[in-house]
Amino acid sequence: MKELLFEIANWLGYLERPVVLAQLLITVAAVACYRFAARWRHSSLGLRFWHQLALLIALALATASLALLGSPYRLLWTLLLLIAGWFALEKLRLRLKGVMPSELLRDLDSGLFRPIYLVIAALTLLREIDAPRNLALIPLGQIFGTELTLGQVVLSMVVIYVLVVGAAPPSTALAWMLQRLVGLSDSGRRAVALVIQYLLVGVGVLWIFDQIGLNRTAILAVAGGLSVGLGFGVKEVFSNFISGLWLLFEGSVRPGDVLFIDGDPCEVRSLGLRAAVLWRDRDNAELVIPNQTFFTTTTITYTGTDRLRRSQVLVGAAYRHPPKEVMRVMEAAAAAVAGVLAQPPPKALLLSYGDSSINYALRFWIADPLRNVTTTSAVSSAIWQAFQDDGIEIPFPQRVLHEGRLPAS
Repeated sequence: MKELLFEIANWLGYLERPVVLAQLLITVAAVACYRFAARWRHSSLGLRFWHQLALLIALALATASLALLGSPYRLLWTLLLLIAGWFALEKLRLRLKGVMPSELLRDLDSGLFRPIYLVIAALTLLREIDAPRNLALIPLGQIFGTELTLGQVVLSMVVIYVLVVGAAPPSTALAWMLQRLVGLSDSGRRAVALVIQYLLVGVGVLWIFDQIGLNRTAILAVAGGLSVGLGFGVKEVFSNFISGLWLLFEGSVRPGDVLFIDGDPCEVRSLGLRAAVLWRDRDNAELVIPNQTFFTTTTITYTGTDRLRRSQVLVGAAYRHPPKEVMRVMEAAAAAVAGVLAQPPPKALLLSYGDSSINYALRFWIADPLRNVTTTSAVSSAIWQAFQDDGIEIPFPQRVLHEGRLPAS
């Protein structure tokens, strides 16, 4: 660790050199002007390209000027290439935008492409300051009797990160191929993709242990201790993990399903390692529910076999109106509302004879369970308007009070 601190102190000394500071200041000034122009002009994609080109040309001219003056320019040239690579990465993302789903592209761009490029850029800049091979040999300490170096730690962190973030696309591709060969269902394909992803991560971790040269006996002892810990401290995590895999294989809860949670319809966005993420439409909230909850409580789903949902509106009409005429008006009003399915058609029913009105129910079907409240509101408004147009009264309870007098004593 002392050697690492000593190397960092040497880097600070390198950065304090006037020729190095001049190159850094030129780069910072050019990038600042580019950012100011992009924000001031609210640039579109086409205008942004010209701003980027102007930045690269300015840095290239500054590099050429330093070369003509006989001043060191290698760091400025390296920064120019790295900035050009960053712009090229943005162009690649735009090219892939029409090829793959936007959500997958966003995850790959922010979770894989850009972090890997930043690591490459850091190593490239480090090569200008120090020798990466010498840094990789700096000892950091021991674990399980094995000496760890800075290079081994950095390599392990990079490999694990790439496996965790980048294992999803190849896992999905392999699961898709298995689905075509074996005939798996969509839920089975998602489960297989998740299992393959975990296997890739596990194999990668074992490979890292082997590359570092950790004591296998010590690793087995730690694994045994963790197995005991699963029975006590982290059994809930392990239970949620197994529950998530079971839900995917069984297909009872899948991404895209609509579940009825706490009185509200919620759409399942994803099934993760520990919990499922559900989206609630009425307040744009995301609910994180542990996977094992679906095994211990009753869950209502509106998308088990299809996405149709039956809803109803309750209303009362005065006794003087013929029930057949009232039900005809209700059914016609509902049929004209957008979102109400024509098949099965809306159906009006006479429920009961109340104190001041005949009570009716209008039942209708919708294709999107998440729009139940909106469609029901529209149907209620349409019935109100239809009753107004046809002169049908919606009565309300009335109470008549009679004033009485006590007999004179």
